[in-house]
Amino acid sequence: MRTSSLLIVLCADLRSWNKEPGRYWRLAPENVRNFIVPAIDNYYRHKHQVQRDEAMRSCGIAAQTLMLAAKSMDYDSCPMVGFDFEAVARIIDLPEDHVLSMFVAVGKGEREPWPRAGQLPMKEVVISNRF
Repeated sequence: MRTSSLLIVLCADLRSWNKEPGRYWRLAPENVRNFIVPAIDNYYRHKHQVQRDEAMRSCGIAAQTLMLAAKSMDYDSCPMVGFDFEAVARIIDLPEDHVLSMFVAVGKGEREPWPRAGQLPMKEVVISNRF
């Protein structure tokens, strides 16, 4: 992290669903906007875990996209957790209604990465039809 060319701090606004949600759908056909925008409020209001889950999901997708884009430009990247979330929030003056998700460090690797510890067999992580 200290020698990366770029350090991206991924965070999310837990209340974005309630801050002019129509702006996300402004280019959609009117009938779609009329259905989706009210549904957003219904889906998120008073559902704090759903709000946090969506924030983490969105940050995860953004992180993977950043890492794939970096790789396509011949850069290395690494997602990072395990830092002091509260200290980072103070340093970046994170608003009260936001949450930190992770860092993504981007740059040229200084050494070969550690060997992968292994992966679980597909049959342990992919369930078809039912448990």
